[in-house]
Amino acid sequence: MRKLSDVILEQRPLVMNATAPVIEAARRMRERGAGSVVVVDEAGKLCGIFTGRDAVARVVAEGRDAKTTPIAAVMTRNPATLSPDESAVDALRLMWDGGFRHLPLVRDGKILGVVSRGDFKGLELDRHDEERELWEHMR
Repeated sequence: MRKLSDVILEQRPLVMNATAPVIEAARRMRERGAGSVVVVDEAGKLCGIFTGRDAVARVVAEGRDAKTTPIAAVMTRNPATLSPDESAVDALRLMWDGGFRHLPLVRDGKILGVVSRGDFKGLELDRHDEERELWEHMR
């Protein structure tokens, strides 16, 4: 089974300061083809994640101004993280259990990448689906 470090090989995660406006985050996400922004505080420490889902649910649907709303006001705070040494199936389990699609990978406080459900291949998805079905039958 692949390790997450294999999934993010040579990845440059999109990282922005929490004070940046939503419109800038959305523009950078579009330019990079990214589904998320890893958000850091003034010290460069991970404090949140902002996704396309956040843009729709917390900005557009609430009528907020993307030019003046800082990412910090609409991001998911203190997101779950994993080490890049974990397996792809571990990431899929965590995302499924938490109900989210993007997962920052961090080692020793350093942000190394972000995985999303779309990064995983058939075998990994199949194994995760089999595990879920087994747990459903055991209930």
